[in-house]
Amino acid sequence: MTSIPAFNCILMYMKYLFLLVFYVSAWPVAVKAQDMATFFISMPNESILQLEDAWRKDLVELYRAGKPATLDNTMKGRSTLVQLTSDYLFLQSSERSVVEMKLLPLINRTHIICVVTTVSAPVADSRVAFYSTDWSRLDASDIWTPVTADRFIREDADRQSEAFLDALSRMDMDLIRYRLRAEDAVMTAEYTTPEYLSEEDRGKVTPFLKAEPLVYQWKTGRFEIQ
Repeated sequence: MTSIPAFNCILMYMKYLFLLVFYVSAWPVAVKAQDMATFFISMPNESILQLEDAWRKDLVELYRAGKPATLDNTMKGRSTLVQLTSDYLFLQSSERSVVEMKLLPLINRTHIICVVTTVSAPVADSRVAFYSTDWSRLDASDIWTPVTADRFIREDADRQSEAFLDALSRMDMDLIRYRLRAEDAVMTAEYTTPEYLSEEDRGKVTPFLKAEPLVYQWKTGRFEIQ
């Protein structure tokens, strides 16, 4: 007859065996869930008004089949899935707007989603937002610091000169285009306000501005400017 201690050991062994089988069988599902296509399809419809979830699914299927991933949208325009990887997406959501999405890694194989929406009207200007993988909006102030026009001014600019002060007076709004990169966890910021100015005014402000975009690098929890 099996003793009580031996019986308890058998029960404990069976419990651990069950848990092991459960986690092993669940692991592929967890990995699959951390896929950009899955999050794109599951995002709330109000987050991307042009495309309902069924249409987003159709775009993914067309893209994966190697076919033109373009559909009519609810705004009486056309939306095109331009690029899709396991952690990046580029969608031409309308003639004047694009959406970029990037999965950014945290610890323990978890992620958050960065969404950059850019509208050209006609000059490109972006909005950046962050979400958990269940599409709960996150406090962006904990994750990055937006740049201001001052960050694009050259370090050697004479800020007291009449020419600089005149140029500064012409830049009466901050238009900034943010871009995500498919190949790594980098976001760039480009000052597009000069494109809004006349050709004459643009020529006056350009000498005081940096030629290259600013670069943010993801540091496992926060975007930091390099």
